[in-house]
Parts: sequence; structure tokens; C-alpha cells
Amino acid sequence: MSRTFERRPWIRRRSSKIGITALALGIIAALVWTLSPWPATLLIRALFDSNAASTVEELERYATDVPLTETLDEEYGDSGADTSLDVYSPAESSGPLTTVVWIHGGAWISGDKSNVAPYARNLAAEGFTVVAVNYTVSPEATYPTALNELNDALAYILDNAERLRVDPQNIVFAGDSAGAQLSAQLATAVTNPAYATTVGIAPSLSTDQLQGVILNCGIYDVSGIPNAPGLGGWGFRIALWGYVGVKDWSSTPGGEQMSVLDDVTADFPRTWISGGNADPLTASQSVPFAKTLSELGVDTTTLFYPEDHTEQLPHEYQFHLDFEDARSAFDSTVTFLNSIEGSRATSQ
Repeated sequence: MSRTFERRPWIRRRSSKIGITALALGIIAALVWTLSPWPATLLIRALFDSNAASTVEELERYATDVPLTETLDEEYGDSGADTSLDVYSPAESSGPLTTVVWIHGGAWISGDKSNVAPYARNLAAEGFTVVAVNYTVSPEATYPTALNELNDALAYILDNAERLRVDPQNIVFAGDSAGAQLSAQLATAVTNPAYATTVGIAPSLSTDQLQGVILNCGIYDVSGIPNAPGLGGWGFRIALWGYVGVKDWSSTPGGEQMSVLDDVTADFPRTWISGGNADPLTASQSVPFAKTLSELGVDTTTLFYPEDHTEQLPHEYQFHLDFEDARSAFDSTVTFLNSIEGSRATSQ
């Protein structure tokens, strides 16, 4: 009995130390998560990377068997893989082709051109040159690094147009999620000189060269994100903290410049825009943006689905080719690209 009694204080003292240590670690963790976007950003990135890998596997089940000419990992900048691009075009065609410059998504904090490679190959097989572009994600780099890098990539593509089979007068921006936001922002800079001055960018393309924009599941007005509910709202706030580099990002110039809804003009290029009916960004982002473009007189092709649509189509549904609607969206995208090419041929 005496031994048991003597051991109890030791157990209590040890438990107390463990409790204090756990409390201290909890406080430190809370401070780190409060003072830096890195921990949460890396957690979100890991989740996104896992989902991207699964999506690529699905896309590869629908891979084209059309022979392609591929130029991979060509560096357009000085940051290695972060400033590199891949180029795909049909091997049996010749000369310059309507060129789709695809900017990958990933909430500005993740993603890679390899995530869209199967989709880019499928588009190229339809008779286009497709360029999948990398940019430095955040928080490794903050706004406007990615935007400037992508503008540099466009300059590189034009400088090497003949070798890469790019038609410099027939360029289409395309993107998914954050890549759609970046595509819309670049297109706004190209077509609205006042906005380009505000952002501090000298567009590498002219308005005459940019013939279209393809926008999948994008974000065009971040003003509501500070008050967005739930886990999704939290995730966006963390991502934008990492991307802009300031916790109170919404009050910064970068936070304001990302929202292009009020900066687009009637000169914005013809647009194809879509979003899934189970994607909350569709009603809050894609539909209002499409409405604004249409009201400005921009030729706008929309592909949206009612809430009671048979399939519940998630964010980035267009890459999930197991869905019949995703395959139809791909066909609609090709039709849109062919209409651009046909329109230019008629005008010439």
C-alpha cells in the first residue's frame, strides 16, 4: 500500500508536465496558424494535389490516340520548373494553329501544368496548338508574381511562335478555377488599358491577337470571400492570404485588382464560360460574370446546369470525363474554338 501511495504523486506530476507541454504546443500552433499562412496553405495544397492526381488518372482513361508533337518543360523564365511550359499540337498538321494558352488552377497555392496535360493533349488532337503554362504558386511567391510570369510566358510564346506552331494572331486564354481568374485578369489587362496601368502590367498581347477566353469554374469577384461561410470560405481566405501576402488581403491593391467584374469592357474577347450545378462558385461567380459580359455586348457562350439537373456536377467538373456532361462541355469548347478560327478566316 505504501508503494502505491508513493507512486501516485509521481504520476500526477508527470501528467501535469504533459498537460503544460500540450497546452504550450497548442498555443504555439495557434500562433503559427494565426501569424503565417504557411501551415494551413500546405495542408490545403496536399489535399488539392491528391485530388489532382485522381483527376489526372480519370482524364488518362480518355486519352487521345491522335499522334501529337510535344515540346515539354521549355523554360520561358529564370525560375526553373515554375516558369516552364508544355506545347502540344497535332503531328500531321502543318503551319501555325489557333493557340490555346491554358493556365492551371489550384487556388493560387497549388497545381502544375501536368495536372491539365491529358486535357491539353485532347484539345490539341482537335486541331489546335495548346500551351500549358506553369507559374510560381504561393506562398512561395506573392501577387503579382504569377500574373507577371504569365505575361512573360505570353511574350515567349509569341517570340517562338513559328517554332512552336503558334498563330500569333489567333490566341485564346483558357483556365480552370484560379487559372480562370488569372486568364480573365490577363484578358482584362489586354483589353482595358486603364486597368493594365492600375495593375502595373504592359500586356504582351494586343487586343487584335487575343481572340477568345475559355473560363471553367473561375473566380471573378473576391469581395465576398472575407464573409464567405464554412470550410470553403476559410480555405479561400487562407489561400488569398498566401497569394497576396497579407492577412487582411481584401484591403490591399492586389485584393482589389483580382476582382475583374467591374473592370471588363465591351472589348473583352468572346468568351466561353461554364460551371457545375454543385459548385458554389457557379452562382456566386460564373453566372454574374457571364451576365456582366453579355450586358456589355461581349459574345458570350454559357454552359450552366439547373440545380435539379440529373448529375450533381462539382467544382472542376469539366475534367471529370466520366460525366457525360463533362464530355459534352469538351465538345462545346471545341465548337467554340472552331468558331473563332472560322470567324477569322471569314474576315480575312
